This record gives sequence, C-alpha cells and structure tokens, in this order.
Amino acid sequence: MLGEERFQELRGRDLISITDLSAQDIRRVVDTALAMKNGDSSPVLKGRTLALLFEKPSLRTRVSFDVAMAQLGGHALYLSPAEVGLGEREPVADVARALSRYVDAIAARTFKHETVEELARWADVPVMNALSDGEHPCQALADLLTIYEKKGRWRGLVLSFVGDGNNVARSLMLGSSLVGMDFRIASAQGYRISTALVEKAESLASASGAAVVCVESPQEAVRGADVVYTDVWASMGQEEERVERRRAFDGYQVNAELLALAAPDAIVMHDLPAHRGEEIADEVIEGSQSVVFDQAENRLHAQKAVLALILGGEGA
Repeated sequence: MLGEERFQELRGRDLISITDLSAQDIRRVVDTALAMKNGDSSPVLKGRTLALLFEKPSLRTRVSFDVAMAQLGGHALYLSPAEVGLGEREPVADVARALSRYVDAIAARTFKHETVEELARWADVPVMNALSDGEHPCQALADLLTIYEKKGRWRGLVLSFVGDGNNVARSLMLGSSLVGMDFRIASAQGYRISTALVEKAESLASASGAAVVCVESPQEAVRGADVVYTDVWASMGQEEERVERRRAFDGYQVNAELLALAAPDAIVMHDLPAHRGEEIADEVIEGSQSVVFDQAENRLHAQKAVLALILGGEGA
C-alpha cells in the first residue's frame, strides 16, 4: 500500500509545466506509477472529483484520466467546449472560481497555454495541464515512465526527437534535462524550439549532467540514440498548415533506414495519434522496436500516480 510519506511533497500542487516538478518529484511519480501498475493501489481518492475541462478532443487523455479516477475510487466529470466556452461564454477566471466550489481538481486541455496558467491563477484547487500549445507534461511523465520501464535508467541514455518542436517535444526536452538524459532534436527551419526554452533546458541539463542538442539533420540526431521519438507534423489547430508542414518536413520520416542509425536496441516512441506513412513508417510503428502502445497504456499509470500524489494522503 502507498505510504503517507509519498503524498507529502506533491499534495495540493499545480502541474502546468514539467518544470513544476523536480527530478526527485519525477522519480516519485514514476516509482508510484510502477507500484500501481504492479497492483499496489487502493481507493485513495474516494469521494474526490476531477473536472476534465477540454477545449480539444481526446482519446488517451480523456480515457486515462477518467479511468484513473475510477480506479482510485474517485469520479471524473467531462466538460466539453460547448458546455463551458472558456473565455467566450464565460471568463476563464469565473470558470476557475466556480469549479473550485464543486470539484477537488481540474485537468484542462486547451489551445493556449495562457488559459491553463489563468485557470491555475484563479482556481483554489490543483490544476493539471492535460495539453496546451505550450507543453504536455502528462505525456512527458508517461514517456519518462516508459523509458525507465524499458531501459531501467535515464542517465547515460540519448533520446532523439525527430520533427516539429511542438508541445510534446518541449516537455520531453525539459523533462529529459531534469532527470539527466541527453536530448537531441532534429527540426526543420522555422519549426524549432525557441532559443529561450532551449537555454532553460540547457541550464537544467548542466545541473543534471545531461546535454541538449538541436540540429536540422534527422540522421545526426538519431545516430546512436537509445530512444527515437516522433510526433505529427501538424497538431490540432494547425490543419491549415498541413501541406506547408509536409513540405518542410520532407525527409524527416522515421523509417527503417533512419532507425538503422540508432543503437541496435533502440526503442521507438510516438504519443499518438499517428499519421502513418507521414512522420512514421508503418513498418516502424508496427515493428519489434516500437513501444508505442506500451507508452499509450502508461498514460493511465502515470496519471494515476499524479492524481494520487496531488490529491491523496491526509484528508482524502
């Protein structure tokens, strides 16, 4: 059973960026997730309610949060864009303050990162970023869990991300830098992670003994890597840019030829949904090195751990 000491550090905190956690916090989440995955779980959130405040559609995020709450003894309430209309039908600050009177926590999936930040500023309950255009910390935690589960460590490993410097790439870069894992990213001109954020990651990496490398060549990024990661080139809200982005990322597909440059025991990751035949070849996502569906499953276990640690313990 989970001991009370596990809840002391994260209880009541917001999770807006992966950098809201320390390396020790991340390890605590991963250890708790692994324990829960192996059956060490209990209804620590009995009587607790989580509001799922979503501006964007979702499969893995919605289901994993909902099932996580149910398995921990709590309840999740889904609020669609039509029901709330964040910032349109009602100001974000009013939504945050009203929900705080009803629920114990809010998981928000928004277009703008500023919306999640504003929710956290006005809410009296913990707010979790379930995806914004800035970051996707819950995905990064599931990814770090998957890498640790498959490789048994983070230090000394190289994670290579191929594609757009999007929200997933940003959270992975920052999370890797926190836990001491080298991070390389290959992005086309005009689609790179901002210099300011790279400098922030470099500072974290310097403290943890890791390195951050940003290049244009996928081959340079993938050579010798232990983890090869990719994501869609056009995310939700960028559909009108898809043709332009496909041209920009021509040659960035993770296929058998590119994967052959990585370490022989490298694993392949993708946060899904995937555009097969675009950013990743079908032969790779269905190949023996792919851990994509283990990674998808781990969204549930990572989110159970986050929810338990933020909402559990005394008074739960």
